[in-house]
Formats: sequence, structure tokens, C-alpha cells
Amino acid sequence: MMFSNSTTRTRLFTSESVTKGHPDKIADQISDGILDSLIKHDPRARVACETLVTTGLVVLAGEVTVHNPAAERALLMVEDTAREIIRSIGYDDPAIGFDYRSCAVIKLLHRQSPDISQGVTASRKKKKEQGAGDQGLMFGFACDETRQLMPLPIHLAHRLTIRLSEASESGQVRWLRPDGKSQVTVEYVGSEPHRVHTVVLATQHDESVVNPRTGNMSDRARRTLIAKIIKPVILEECPKLWNDRIKFHINPTGRFVVGGPHGDTGLTGRKIIVDTYGGRGAHGGGSFSGKDPSKVDRSASYMARHIAKNVVAAKLAQVCEVQVSYAIGLAEPVSVLVNCEGTAVVDERRLARVVREIFPLKPAEIIRYLDLLRPIYRETAHDGHFGRVGANFTWERTDKVRALRKACRV
Repeated sequence: MMFSNSTTRTRLFTSESVTKGHPDKIADQISDGILDSLIKHDPRARVACETLVTTGLVVLAGEVTVHNPAAERALLMVEDTAREIIRSIGYDDPAIGFDYRSCAVIKLLHRQSPDISQGVTASRKKKKEQGAGDQGLMFGFACDETRQLMPLPIHLAHRLTIRLSEASESGQVRWLRPDGKSQVTVEYVGSEPHRVHTVVLATQHDESVVNPRTGNMSDRARRTLIAKIIKPVILEECPKLWNDRIKFHINPTGRFVVGGPHGDTGLTGRKIIVDTYGGRGAHGGGSFSGKDPSKVDRSASYMARHIAKNVVAAKLAQVCEVQVSYAIGLAEPVSVLVNCEGTAVVDERRLARVVREIFPLKPAEIIRYLDLLRPIYRETAHDGHFGRVGANFTWERTDKVRALRKACRV
């Protein structure tokens, strides 16, 4: 979505997020946890692991190739890895229909196709560079709406789900269970956030907060969620946007006792908009979790975010979207596009040339530059891949600001 440059037009924009215990995010965390367990022992492991979770069942499917005994042992232990991740998320009680002890785990993993491998694997003998793991187009985005240079609606939605998980795990709100979702609508005037318009919060809970007369969540529990989850997040992140006209929809169906994989089947890669920018900007369609960094769906998306964030941090634009595309087996990107939605202080074509000069864009270069051959991925599989802090999120660095400004002569 592109915002117009009108300074008076009013519009609403909405983004959503989900908690660690949402079925699709359970699947993502299992896939990335298995990736971490393999790449820890074999940085060159080729992994494409998909997970399905449903009532009492976990299915692991995909392609995995490892190259040493330690990684082979880790591959044999993927069932244990999956169970430990499920336990850590909070599914430890068979009464809620899904728990780490009693669920069945079916493993359907086989080696990567040699036809793909020959295009991806570098060869000194053949003087061949590492090629892209697949064809495709990837996008990165940044804007100056938040300190993290993320769009405000998705940033707030993530903060709400993080706080929900913290309140559940710490016992601050004892009746919360792991599954949950948030949705935030922000009113914009022109391109600027003006106020928080609507907050939707759907969170799994136990029977203790069910009103026996209605069979639904009590009004007191709803007020607790507004006071302990929603209001603190908004006041911390954007206090000027808190207002007495905010609409709250808390568990709008009335109750949310049945949840997790017992309520909905979860699949890896089904929350790609939650994982990225909440619908702001474009998406190439490829998911991230369970994929080693030879897959440009993941590594090039991380690099595109890094580029866009540095462009905005360098004050070369208020908004920046970067598209890169690749052909399977080839190292050089097919195309690079920089779109600043009319906010750039330099010509966008010149900016695209500068980007190609400063940032490495071949798959092997991206992997080295962002230090991606490490077990860092499970942490990315919840609460968004972007706008995060910590040493593992190397694509969030803004260390090319000076180089960009110098190259653009501003």
C-alpha cells in the first residue's frame, strides 16, 4: 500500500499480530527451532522444514541435508526438539487439547534435491559462486513512524502480543493461556499517525473468568486486559495517540477457552504479513521460517529491510521500500528497485545505484555480511522478524548511514 502525499486526507490503516502460542506461530517456532538445532552443528546445512500442528499431532515435512555426524544426530532428535519448543510455549496440560508430552510427532524429512543443490552450492573447481536457492522477489521496508523505523500499526500489534505473552508467562494475569491475537487500527492525517482508532484483542483464557450467567468472558476480565495490556503499551510507545475515543473489541465472540492447535490447525509460513510489515508496502509471497539462509526468500528479505532501514536512518527518505529479485542458481540479483513514495531527497534511480555499490546482494555475500550461519532463527519466529533489538537481528543495524549520505552527496 502506498500513502498519498496529501497533508489533509484522513485514512485508517490496520495491522495484526499473534502470540507465541498461536497455532501458526507454534509451527514457525518448531520449524526454526529444528533449523537452529541443525545449523548449530553444520552451518552449511540445507534446511526447508515445514510443520503442521493440530489436535494431538505434529507433522514435520520437508528437505534436509546435513554434512557431519553431530548434525545427523540432531536430525535424529527433531522429535525431542519439537516437544521442547511446545513445552516452552506453554502447552503442558493435556486438558487444553494439545501438550508436549502426549502429542504424536510424525517425521517426513528427506534430502534436498540434487537438481537444486547443484545450482545453489558454490564450487571452486567449477569456478561457480553460490547461487540463489530459488527464484523470487523480496521486499524490505522502513519508515520514520517509530523509533524502530517500522510502521506504527504493526509495531503496536507486536507490542501487544509480546505483553500478552509476558503477562501469561510471568503469572501477572493468571487466567491467560498461550493463544492470542492483536489488531490495531491507526488513523492517519496525510502520512502522519494522528490517533489510535481501534484495538482488537483476542486471547485464550481459562474458565475462571467466564461469567456463569452468560457463558462468556466477564466484563471485569475485559477491563483487566485494557488496563494491564493495552493502555500500558500505547502509553509507552505513543502516548500522544492515546485518546478517549479508542474502540476496544476484547474477545468479540464472547469467549476463547478452546484455542491453540486444538482450536485451529497451524502451518509454517501462514503469517507472512505478521512476520513483516503488517500489510504496509509489498510482499513477495515467500515465507521465512524453517529455511536456511541459502534461501533468498529469507536472507534477501533481511537484506532488503537492512537497506531500507539505513536509507531512512540516513534521512535520505521518510519512507523506503526496496525490491530485489533472483533466479535460482544465479548469484547476481536480477533487479534492484528503490521506491521512496515521493519522500526521497535524492533521485531514486541514483539511490538504487548507490545501494548496489554499498550493499552486498549476492547470496553468499548477504550470508557473510549479516552473519546468518548461526542458530538465531527460533527467536525470529515470534513477534515479527523486523523492528527487533538484539545482537542476533543483524539486519536491524544502521551502520551504513554515513556511507549512504557520502555516496549521495548530502
